[in-house]
Amino acid sequence: MTVPKAFELALQQHQAGRLAEAEALYRQILAADPRHADALHLMGVVAHQVGQNEVAVGLIRQAIALKPHFPEAHYNLGNALCEKGCVDEAIAAYSRAIALQPNFPESYYNLGNGLRGKGRVDEAIAAYGKAIVLRPNYSEAYSNLGVALSDRGQLDEAIAASRQAIALRANYPEAYNNLGIALQGKGELDQAIAAYRQAIALHFNYAEAHVNLAFVLLVRGDFLAGWEEYEWRWTLKEAGSLQRNFTPPQWDGGPLEGRTLLLHAEQGLGDAIQFIRYLPRVAQGGGNIILECQPELERLFRRITPDLLVLARGQTLPAFDVHCSLLSLPRVFFTDLTNLPRNAPYLHADAADATVWRERLSGPGSSIRPPGLPQSRDPSGPDLKVGLVWAGGPTNTNDRNRSVKLASLARLAEVPGVRFISLQKGAAAAEARNLPLGMELIDVAEELKDFADTAALLANLDLVIAVDTAVVHLAGAMGRPVWTLLPFAPDWRWLLARSDSPWYPTMRLFRQPAPGDWDSVIVRVARELGVLGSGDAIRRRD
Repeated sequence: MTVPKAFELALQQHQAGRLAEAEALYRQILAADPRHADALHLMGVVAHQVGQNEVAVGLIRQAIALKPHFPEAHYNLGNALCEKGCVDEAIAAYSRAIALQPNFPESYYNLGNGLRGKGRVDEAIAAYGKAIVLRPNYSEAYSNLGVALSDRGQLDEAIAASRQAIALRANYPEAYNNLGIALQGKGELDQAIAAYRQAIALHFNYAEAHVNLAFVLLVRGDFLAGWEEYEWRWTLKEAGSLQRNFTPPQWDGGPLEGRTLLLHAEQGLGDAIQFIRYLPRVAQGGGNIILECQPELERLFRRITPDLLVLARGQTLPAFDVHCSLLSLPRVFFTDLTNLPRNAPYLHADAADATVWRERLSGPGSSIRPPGLPQSRDPSGPDLKVGLVWAGGPTNTNDRNRSVKLASLARLAEVPGVRFISLQKGAAAAEARNLPLGMELIDVAEELKDFADTAALLANLDLVIAVDTAVVHLAGAMGRPVWTLLPFAPDWRWLLARSDSPWYPTMRLFRQPAPGDWDSVIVRVARELGVLGSGDAIRRRD
């Protein structure tokens, strides 16, 4: 068989989905002509299709070396690189494909996916738009445009894009899921539930739609149904970092009767702090408990009870009989709004560490006096000591909505009788070097090495004001006064239309009245802080 005839047959087999037969023919072609760029390229595509992306990248790059002006090869190289997690390189490959073939809608579409994955949302929106111009019936591009517009906060446009995707392709579960995300962001929860349920009806094992439905049910207070849907998180594509694949079974809440239970923190620091409250209930089962948590929480959690074995994630685990994630405990105990554990305070600072902070914050000649603090100010005076956190971790998928800039809190600096202490960690802590006009901020964040350190400082503060981060959970778990600043579409745990939290009795919630409206929130916080600072309510808590 001639090489051209073999290549024609290989293409037929490939297009029919007979990948093994196609690969065998590509190999025959390459044995006869090792410089056959098209065979190298398509054998790389086969490798990508069967999940061998490292092999795919190598083969397609060989093809490109032989045939540089090969837009399809650059496009498929981008696909394989994306699957490998090399998103920046994939973006470059898609861009090269477009440069070689400007009318290439698939390249624009996948370029948009890569850009959105890197947080370059505006560029992603432009790429999806170009794909749609080139292919007006491109339902996938409309659907993912809806996601990018939701990321951008353009919720009406996101809803329209998702609905257009559905109009073009009625049985499109991903588009219904994306529609639900945009509707949920607008607070249209009934419609969001309907969209998620339609996605599930079209594809029952669609884990992302189940989890998104869980979040809406939970934020509405429908806890029992929400916990069930939330268990679908274990089958999410990105659940690799969550799923532990333990050999012992998951605990069902039955009596332990002397068996050993491993409790493990699967997600964020705040989640672990919130749900460690279940430990006393778990202990009633009569077994032995091992707690695995993030290293930042190890010292803090060791203080819960002296006989609790606490290990930082990554340490060798001893043998255990059953296991359970902390975030699955509400389901195990059939938690609803009538029976959730209201046992705060359930976390405590080390007394000696707290004493050190008390002396540093209130003693004359405080070593943490901020630069430029007027010498006439008496550090042992009656000022409120208020901790601030203005930003969460940037890797959180909702960080764009939940975090603010320190400059947004400038109005708080106008409130007399308040001393602010920065609890901010991470990249956003650098904003403390450029304070809003009139704000004095004691910045000790670098001294807070873990949450035991943070707890010792919180024990000496009159109030914490923070966006939705782990610090608000710690303050609430310690029974400290805490004001939590929430976006319009809040995380599920804060429920809806209430200024208190059933999880934390000492917490007040300050909610955006409309998406993106932080100004109204800060005005209200400043007013309430002024009332607190001027009244007899200012009083230290030991």
